[in-house]
Amino acid sequence: MRESDTKLHHLDARLIWAGYREMIPLSIFVSAFGAAFGLAAIQAGLSGSSIIAMSTLVFAGAAQFAALKLWGAQVPFFTIMITVFAVNARHLLMGSSLYPWLRHLSRPKRYGVMVVASDANWAMSMRSFSVGEPGLGLLFGGGVALWSFWVLGTWLGVYFGNAVRDPKALGLDMVMGCFLLAMVVRGEKSLRMSAAWAVAAFASLLAYWYLPENSHVIVGALAGGITGIFWKEQGDER
Repeated sequence: MRESDTKLHHLDARLIWAGYREMIPLSIFVSAFGAAFGLAAIQAGLSGSSIIAMSTLVFAGAAQFAALKLWGAQVPFFTIMITVFAVNARHLLMGSSLYPWLRHLSRPKRYGVMVVASDANWAMSMRSFSVGEPGLGLLFGGGVALWSFWVLGTWLGVYFGNAVRDPKALGLDMVMGCFLLAMVVRGEKSLRMSAAWAVAAFASLLAYWYLPENSHVIVGALAGGITGIFWKEQGDER
């Protein structure tokens, strides 16, 4: 990391609150998916308290839906564990990409911030870092916003689930994809970054068509990450 970037790891209450507020608009849409999960979990036979506890402690929407598909009278624990790991494996790369700034925090703060890391607040924090602005407030504050609205949505789904039976029918499944695309467009502009995204997209499509379910998440992330690692632009730290 360049010497000029050493203040980008700054984290205080003001930055956290700003990150929370900035993420609220997207969090509202996230609550709709939380409601859909709550309803689906009730229909799968889980109790209301266990559903809300799952969303509170796990906070991984895609993994929770994937686990729900495997839920039954005899829960295949090992299969669920592997599936959840596969869906969430991208967090390994998220943590790696954030390490240059996270390493300045104490271990309790570092892990506390990463507990609420997800695609949206990670993308926003990385965009902030790329333009020379502190991003950990967005990472943590935005993560708390997403988490709180996810739990609220789950509670609404458990007790008032009929309001959102099918988020896809309302086009809500496109919100996160459009948001992340906007982060790419607004982010760092360079041949290296464009190549990394292109390789990730192409690899993900191939994996989606030809490899087992959910493997495209890992393959795309690894392909893009490896491209970024080995493609060094002039001026990059070696």
